[in-house]
Amino acid sequence: MHWSHLYGASAWALLMLLPVAAAQARDYLYSDAHLHYVDFFQETAGMQALLKAMADNRIERVMISGIPVAKKWHEDEPKRPRYYAGDDARAYWYSATDVLVAAAVKALPAEQRRRFHPFLSGFNPNDKNSDAHIQRMLDLDPGLWQGIGEVFTRHDDLTALTAGDTPRANNEAMTRVYHLAAENDLPVLLHSNITSKREPNPLYLAEIEEPLRNHPHTRFIWAHAGTSAEIHRHQAHLEFLLPTLTRLLESYPNLSIDLSWSLLTPYLLDDQGQPRQAWLKLVERFPERFMLGSDVVGRFDKLGEELHSFDVFLDALPEDVARKVAHDNFLAILPARVRR
Repeated sequence: MHWSHLYGASAWALLMLLPVAAAQARDYLYSDAHLHYVDFFQETAGMQALLKAMADNRIERVMISGIPVAKKWHEDEPKRPRYYAGDDARAYWYSATDVLVAAAVKALPAEQRRRFHPFLSGFNPNDKNSDAHIQRMLDLDPGLWQGIGEVFTRHDDLTALTAGDTPRANNEAMTRVYHLAAENDLPVLLHSNITSKREPNPLYLAEIEEPLRNHPHTRFIWAHAGTSAEIHRHQAHLEFLLPTLTRLLESYPNLSIDLSWSLLTPYLLDDQGQPRQAWLKLVERFPERFMLGSDVVGRFDKLGEELHSFDVFLDALPEDVARKVAHDNFLAILPARVRR
């Protein structure tokens, strides 16, 4: 047989295999464990824009929350800032953010509403009255709220800009909130930086570890595992993060990790955009303790991009683990009444 006939047969066999390979490609269904419906000015692109972004990007379920502070447009500023760090004007605690979220979710038809998991966030974490406020909100809309957060404790420059005392995840006010969360079977999404912009050590670790230890019946989601873009501007890579996170996951079964964007690089992916083996091993060791979050803020045009940016990391995991991280783990941490 002429070599060209062999080549043609081989090419035909290869073409026949292509649909099989395509069928084996992973098309993930996503749950977004960290989404803000409004921005720091309590403005939003709206529910229809969010629904379209979900439909376009295979996002089935969404944690939806407000922003617990509002940025002030100061009298002395001629131009309205675009972000909380846009100028030195203060931010202030803003409870009406939950009213905006509740109204948006309750306006949905029943078949759409089930895709949204509202978390209550509009309270001052330094105020020992906050647990009473949260209980009033739960009573006002029975069955609506499915979690608490994102709670802003130590949060980069936002902490310094927010009026009042520095919030800590281990203060008395938050202790009362954690008890209430456990009593109501609500997970808590908590932002608590593990260190400052300058210290190459886990300076604030005790602020997250004390609640984990003292409240074993409260389910915690640690936003970005204590990292942030602002920290990374000053410290490119926290060498202590992986061993610290490993120890915490070993010690506290009530801890889950939100893998939102500030963890993607420089931790999950290397400088060439390839998955880091040590982080793959960590996720494989604790396959039910990690979840994806977009952390988008009031605008949803980048929602799919944020979640799809994790695909290269997910593809390097065993497929069953990847699907848990992409979709299942967030749903599993919700109240039992939701999971039924």
